[in-house]
Amino acid sequence: MRRLLEFLRRSRRAAGSPLLLKRPAGLARRRCAILTSCFDAIPDGKPFHTFPGIALVLALTSSAIAGDLQPAGLATTRSDLNAGDQARVIAVTRPTTDFSKPEPFELMQGGAGTSEKDVDRDAFSQSSANITFEEEGTFKLGNALFRKNWVSSPSSTQASDGLGPLFNERACQNCHLRDGRGRPPQGDTGTTSMFLRLARDASSAEEKSALADHQLLNFPDPVYGTQLQELAVPGLHGEGRMRVAYQERKVKLTDGTVVSLRKPSYSVADLAYGPLDPHTTLSPRLTPPMIGLGLIEQIAPADILVRADPDDLDGDGISGKPNIVRDGLSGELTLGRFGWKAQTASIRQQAADAFAGDIGISTPEEPKHWGDCTAAQAKCLAMPNGVQARLGQVEAPPPVMDLVTFYSQNLAVPARRDLAALDVLRGKKVFYEIGCVACHTPKFVTRRDAPSKAQAFQLIWPYSDFLLHDMGPDLADGQAVGDATGSEWRTPPLWGIGLTETVNGNSFFLHDGRARSLTEAILWHGGEAQKARDRFAAANAAERDALVKFLESL
Repeated sequence: MRRLLEFLRRSRRAAGSPLLLKRPAGLARRRCAILTSCFDAIPDGKPFHTFPGIALVLALTSSAIAGDLQPAGLATTRSDLNAGDQARVIAVTRPTTDFSKPEPFELMQGGAGTSEKDVDRDAFSQSSANITFEEEGTFKLGNALFRKNWVSSPSSTQASDGLGPLFNERACQNCHLRDGRGRPPQGDTGTTSMFLRLARDASSAEEKSALADHQLLNFPDPVYGTQLQELAVPGLHGEGRMRVAYQERKVKLTDGTVVSLRKPSYSVADLAYGPLDPHTTLSPRLTPPMIGLGLIEQIAPADILVRADPDDLDGDGISGKPNIVRDGLSGELTLGRFGWKAQTASIRQQAADAFAGDIGISTPEEPKHWGDCTAAQAKCLAMPNGVQARLGQVEAPPPVMDLVTFYSQNLAVPARRDLAALDVLRGKKVFYEIGCVACHTPKFVTRRDAPSKAQAFQLIWPYSDFLLHDMGPDLADGQAVGDATGSEWRTPPLWGIGLTETVNGNSFFLHDGRARSLTEAILWHGGEAQKARDRFAAANAAERDALVKFLESL
């Protein structure tokens, strides 16, 4: 965030006018009166300067008010709403204080597109309930491509070749198992749905400048690239093998209950192309569920930015901040909202990154015919690619990207279960009281002018603020990604978390799957979440069980 503010300062100075971030209270109030999406929501009597997000909103809008154009991806007002809509949105998204019964529309946590089909192993693979018959056909075509196994070049199946040459998997579905959560490697089962991200910090003035201007997120290993790829096409060796070792750690709760946590450590064995750079960090990344992505994409930037409080001006210990990135096509600054560190702005870019990094397939957005092969891997770069001139200049041309993106945007969120049960309602109350909602924001209303009607003006319940938070040293990976430091992570959405066992046959949680239960996941929270974690640890068994029941109902 400091990089962003400095970037804006430089932009204003270049235009010949200073960026005024600090202003007299009266002027500041008059300016914020323009920002109805934040100002109207300030609780009566709360000092203006302590409201989270206002300082950030003013910083982002000051240049726009002075005459500069505001990037659409960082808009701090909702131009899609009239005054009546704005009032409705503020009212319906206000946190509840009544835990005696479910809230209106709470059952349909994905809005009108919520899937109400029977819960089974395919619960995350259903299409949004409010797409048209024609769109259902598009969804099924996208699903076929999502499940498609790519093959190495040259091949008789010319529309399917281009795999690798180095890769982690052959198909999207092989990592996003049943469109759900991945799992860490178990013994010799391999790392199908978890991989190691490789990166280092800037080491020169030029590299630091590139980071400050948001031109790059970080820097890859000079030999192995951005991630470790364990598989390769015939004629090449995979790069190496992820190794995970666990150490059990006993945690005693206030009532005497003992919970065992497992702390992982990571290394790479059988490196095929020489040693890693000594400054390269290893960050394990579990594949996240695919549900609700299209709805997340249509949350107005203003509704996320207004919750940011990077300097903790309200003193509550929570200092969420956005990850500001560049749009891959326009080059404009925009809000990152996807990925474990909120490093990606759109579903299409997320798909393109996965095609290039995980499978080794080039797209218009990432025209990397040899995937993540580096200049140091000459044999990899000499392998044939799968570009077919009659199909386009990349291995996955625009129609493929259109279908995969549509599929990813329209995977439905399942309906809540047992939300009126007394233990679930008690658990919801505990969730609010111990402070979980400080980061896991329950509700949003999506943009009225969303490109697709299926995602437009929907009341949704993702339980995330989509901001970065410092989660403490135990969860830190030491790897900076854009504005995210080595100890910061995006708040993951919680919708669907209670169906993890049903869909994926396991209960592994957090970015590396170290937690084997929801209780373990909570107890790993540190940093900004330490107080909430400690309140959970101090609660009695009935309260803890009720909280878990609530999470299982999502």
